[in-house]
Amino acid sequence: MFSGLRTVSAWTLISRILGLARDIGMATLFGGGALFDAFTVAFRIPNLARRLFGEGALTTAFLPAFVKERQQNGPDAAWQLTTAVLYTLAALLGGVVLVADLALGAVLATVSLSYETQLLVSLTAIMLPYLVLICLAAQISAVLNALEHFAVPALLPVALNVVWIAAIWGVCPFLESANQQIHTVAIAVVIGGVIQLALTWPKIRSYGFRWHPDWRAARGQVVSIGKAMMPILLGLSITQLNTLCDSLIAWGFSAPEKLTEARLWDRWDYPLQSGAASALFLGQRIYQFPLGVFGVALGTVLFPRFAMHADRQHLDQLRDDLTLGLKLILVIGVPASVGLVLLAEPLSALLFQYKSFDADDTAATSAMIAAYGLGVWAYCGLLIIQRAFYAVDDRETPMRIGLLAVVLNVTLNMVLTWPFGAKGLAISTAVSAIFQFLLTVWRFRNRLEGDFDWPSIGSTFGKTLLATTIMTIVCVAARNSIAADAVFWHRLLRVALPLLASIAVFAYAAKWLVIPEFFMLLKRKKTNDQASMTKG
Repeated sequence: MFSGLRTVSAWTLISRILGLARDIGMATLFGGGALFDAFTVAFRIPNLARRLFGEGALTTAFLPAFVKERQQNGPDAAWQLTTAVLYTLAALLGGVVLVADLALGAVLATVSLSYETQLLVSLTAIMLPYLVLICLAAQISAVLNALEHFAVPALLPVALNVVWIAAIWGVCPFLESANQQIHTVAIAVVIGGVIQLALTWPKIRSYGFRWHPDWRAARGQVVSIGKAMMPILLGLSITQLNTLCDSLIAWGFSAPEKLTEARLWDRWDYPLQSGAASALFLGQRIYQFPLGVFGVALGTVLFPRFAMHADRQHLDQLRDDLTLGLKLILVIGVPASVGLVLLAEPLSALLFQYKSFDADDTAATSAMIAAYGLGVWAYCGLLIIQRAFYAVDDRETPMRIGLLAVVLNVTLNMVLTWPFGAKGLAISTAVSAIFQFLLTVWRFRNRLEGDFDWPSIGSTFGKTLLATTIMTIVCVAARNSIAADAVFWHRLLRVALPLLASIAVFAYAAKWLVIPEFFMLLKRKKTNDQASMTKG
């Protein structure tokens, strides 16, 4: 397990670093105004579909079916099912994108729109095809994960970021207008999707995949997967829908950039200012760094194990793997949450405050980082506990809990936006995620053969809190020892010194307090997990 986790984490770390470079380029080139706002909202739509259909609900419903088909009926039946799912997915999503692009084109041609709305519509139309490409790539990645191959799927975000960065730094400087530049970046996203899909093909072929001529015989299974997907779709989508809701509110409740006297619905002052959506986007990008490097990686590696244990009715082994996963989440997620809160401002200044991105943009973005950072451990935990439910074929419970979380988030959005501004949107999402995670863990107890080992989990949590408290003292002291100014090396040192000191102190405290889960992640240990898996 840890070998696969390290592979996924390593590639994800590279992807997140490139993603930061990409976001620095976007912030430097476009600043925090209406142009960047429109792009972030337009990109949300295909990106949300990727997370829900490509990497979320569909792959979560498909993977147990693939594992079961392969174990019970052999590789040929598994490839038949895979072919049927890929054909169906391409046809459905391709049709949706075609209709949507035609509709958006008609709107642009016939309706008088403001500049901001016209920009949003055109960018959305350009990037919608990315939805089809990345969802197909993610579906093939799910097959590779089921075969315990994790490297190529983890490489895909790296490919997108490389193309995106090439567009920002290699093409945009030669274009005359910011409008041309932002549309060029949108085209680069689609090109990146083509490359991502192309990268998956040789690897799945090496495992024996071929287009199955009798794929229509598996249509009944595809329908079953589709039915299973619907409650999973809602359960897994809650955090993504909440962040999309944040972005739409930030867009709709922000005062127009050039209309200083405008009022919301001609009655109230706008609670937000232009740039709120891009500040939310950048804040989400930063909190997703530890989420992707560890939370997504752990969920990716554990889910095939959960599905295998559930298929064999080994619920005790599922419980043990889940318990270990939750303890790992606490050991990494809690200090990561605290670290993001403490270093939000110096991180934002170091990464983004250049050229068009000014001190006010930095202040807004750092507030988002801190607010979202509060819930990092819960976001990571949800990726684990929800997949445990799906492995035991319970899709209703996460869905119902997710609906409660949506209601809570929308309510908090309305309550907190006026007094706290855009930061209130991020706080709402973090609080909703914490509520959703804790309730989901509590409800899974009924699915186990025996309860969780609560004394062990509590001991790990208590030791982690103590180690994090010690880390916090050192982090604050190191951060405050360096002046906050515009000198790059001072900015770099103001992040690097407290970060490195915090890691070192937490590691020493983990050793002193005996937190073995922390050191499990660092050990290189040979495993025979993959020995049982054979290529097609």
